Amino acid sequence: MNTRILLVEDDERLAELTAEYLTKNDMEVGIEPRGDTAEARILSEQPDLVILDVMLPGKDGFEVCRAIRGQYRGVILMLTARDEDFDQILGLEMGADDYIAKPVQPRVLLARIKALLRRLPAAGEAPAGSSENMQFGQFQISQATRTAALAGQSIDLTTAEFDLLWLLATHAGNVLSRDDLLQELRGIGFDGLDRSIDARISRLRKKLNDDPENPTRIKTVRGKGYLFSKHDWN
Repeated sequence: MNTRILLVEDDERLAELTAEYLTKNDMEVGIEPRGDTAEARILSEQPDLVILDVMLPGKDGFEVCRAIRGQYRGVILMLTARDEDFDQILGLEMGADDYIAKPVQPRVLLARIKALLRRLPAAGEAPAGSSENMQFGQFQISQATRTAALAGQSIDLTTAEFDLLWLLATHAGNVLSRDDLLQELRGIGFDGLDRSIDARISRLRKKLNDDPENPTRIKTVRGKGYLFSKHDWN
């Protein structure tokens, strides 16, 4: 079955060209031009991936992302204004899995889509080699089911949040730099400006009940990176 994508974009010509390119690459693409009607369509159709522009009529992309995140389990790729760090960070905080700056070359967009979709297991299947389960005190995480729980309570995670949390947990007790994390998760190096990892860490700390002022579960090691603690989970 072809990958199902919903492109939420109000620029009709751009949307048509993007859809045409992705369709030629074996993807099934629907187009939705308005933010205020996108929400219901996303939840109804449950596409594999949503490409969500920020500037939309009716309701902006941030509002749409925040509204659907709890009920939509697919991937959200946000299109943001070039060099607008605020847009990028806000999109991630609203639950987007990744972002890409406009204008974007079609082949770059396709590569990013494929990279995001590779994280998802096939329907009814666990990813190859993903039977591991780990436990740290009251915290449990499973790659086979892509779930995590703290003190018996399930933690609601986006695809990108789970991937980052799993990566940190598998290296518990070791410091991972932003460059390490970006290389592993997105296949790119840290350029000194990308704040996507920091934004995702902030969201994870909230969900793990980690004190943002003095985190002990996902620690910041100044000048080096982040460390997932083997302890402090009781």
